[in-house]
Formats: sequence, structure tokens, C-alpha cells
Amino acid sequence: MGDILFVTGGARSGKSTFAEHLALHSGAEVVYLATMEPGDDELRDRIRRHQSRRPASWTTVEEPLAIGEALAATPSDACVLIDCVSLWVTNRLMTLGTDEPDLDAIAALEAALDAEVDALVTVARSRGGTTIAVTNEVGAGIVPPYPLGRVYRDVLGRVNQRTSRAADRAWLLVSGRALELPPSIEP
Repeated sequence: MGDILFVTGGARSGKSTFAEHLALHSGAEVVYLATMEPGDDELRDRIRRHQSRRPASWTTVEEPLAIGEALAATPSDACVLIDCVSLWVTNRLMTLGTDEPDLDAIAALEAALDAEVDALVTVARSRGGTTIAVTNEVGAGIVPPYPLGRVYRDVLGRVNQRTSRAADRAWLLVSGRALELPPSIEP
């Protein structure tokens, strides 16, 4: 049964670097499951910086939407680093195709994401290797002034809670420092 590790924090908190350290020291082959889509020059530069930090021996799989299927296709004993869940949620939200999605579309997306997270956890548990999920903590900031931002914050919060509860260990990164979180208490 594969372990699930959960790494969260704010923007530029050191989440990815910490998760890469965990993967590097796992002793296993590493598969980096990247969810970012290179939509502009700044994102392409960010992707290049992330890629330059990774050892050449790591395999990179780019999958912005179907991360459960991508995880299932990795070697069972590999350590898989998913970077990141928050971008996956962004990509899924953007499939709604509007700046102000209606409540029915949001509810349908939330139900779909609940099922997809459950399936992702099932796949991660069925593997022999460790799965590391990286995500942003976006609930500690100001309330976004626009509807899509509030929807994103709320949907990602639900996904993060679900993923964190399933994890064997979890860390919060603050200013490059990792704080291990206590075990989850089921609601």
C-alpha cells in the first residue's frame, strides 16, 4: 500500500522544493506529474526553472486534467510527485469556460472533483511507491473580490481537505520552513 504525502503552503513558500527533496530521498525512481499549462511567457519561464532543478533521471509526465489516469499509468514502485493539485483544480475550473459559472455548473464540478480525488487516493493506495501531492493554501488570504476567485478558493479548499485527510503525512511550508501537521481528525 503506497504512502500519500501532502505538501501545502502559500505562493513561493518552498512547497515544490520541499516535495522534490522528499522525492529525491525516497530511494525510488521518480515520476514528476506536472499539471501547469504553459499559457504565457511567465508560465513557460516558471516551468523551465522547475525543470532545471530536477535530476535528469526523473521522468516528467505533463497532464493538466486527468491526473488520476496519469498516476495509474506510472510504474507502481515509483515515487510520484504531483505538482500541483491547485493548478489541476484551476484547469478543471477553466473547463467551465466562463468568468462567472452558474451554481449548477459549480455543484457539478465539485461533485466530479470529489469523485476524482477519491479515485486518485484509491490509485495512490494501490501503488507500491509513495505519492506526493503539492498544493497551494489559498484560504488564508483576503476574500477574492470576484465570483470566479471565490469559487476557486472554495473548491480548492474542499479538494485540499479531502486530499490532506487521506494523506499519511502532511506539511505546511512557510517562508521555506516545513511544519509537519498533526494527523487529520475525521469530521
